[in-house]
Amino acid sequence: MRATRFAFLWLFVLSCFASSIAAATAPQALQINAPSKQVTVYGAKLRYFDVGSGPVVILLHGLGGDANGWSATLPALASRYRVIALDQIGFGQSDKPFLQYRVATYVDFLDGFMRALKIDRAALVGNSLGGWIAAAYALAYPQKVTKLVLVDAAGFAIPAEVNVRSLLSPATREGVRQLAGLIFYNRELFTSDAAVDLLFAQRIVNNDGYTIEKLIESIGRNEDVLDGKLGAIKQPTLIVWGREDNLTPLLFAERFKREIPQAQLVIIERCGHVPQVEKPAEFNAALMKFLGEPTN
Repeated sequence: MRATRFAFLWLFVLSCFASSIAAATAPQALQINAPSKQVTVYGAKLRYFDVGSGPVVILLHGLGGDANGWSATLPALASRYRVIALDQIGFGQSDKPFLQYRVATYVDFLDGFMRALKIDRAALVGNSLGGWIAAAYALAYPQKVTKLVLVDAAGFAIPAEVNVRSLLSPATREGVRQLAGLIFYNRELFTSDAAVDLLFAQRIVNNDGYTIEKLIESIGRNEDVLDGKLGAIKQPTLIVWGREDNLTPLLFAERFKREIPQAQLVIIERCGHVPQVEKPAEFNAALMKFLGEPTN
């Protein structure tokens, strides 16, 4: 049980790198082929991509990531949906104000973002920390969420005996290589010298260390956790998980399924923490099937 607890905690430290690795190493054909847009929310500028038409689907990246982590998902959904992927506040090319960041901050900014774009209702798809934000938003604004998709999501409380600050992200190439090997099932693809160099450089360019530090502090205080709340989620919910996720093991997927009424669970084989990157075809197929199902 103690090993499982530490594996869960590592999610918050290690997932900082997952979306950046994806952006740094994904084939050129998977890059977002659309102009980005910008909107001001609570005085901060947020970058986002907005493609397709139809019912709205909003994609939420994880800690340290940005919209590029969904580069293989946007074109797949755009034929049937209006798909929006944003750099959440403090990440990517969005503004990075000095806030005491916590999940509730992201719930507020997501609601402000939707109001700014005049979106009344949307399906939310969130990976890792983004899944936590999506679930928290569904609890806070149930009337605004049509469907919910949690992808290797975070959100449960961390045991008090675990020292979060002692597990801050390493700042060396070798540390980056080791983290990449834990995040992905296909380790050879994401631990090459070229991939590690690109990722290490991207971490410097992203300049989101303050945001990550404040979020880790908030996580260490167990702020905004989902424990005891998931039974109130009434939206149709899909849980997607990589079977070989070494950061959030399958037992957390099973807990989400057990606590969210009538939730569905799809497990992707030979896949780690970011199925939208490692297994995009399987991930997109599961997502399209779920989104296309009628809502009661």
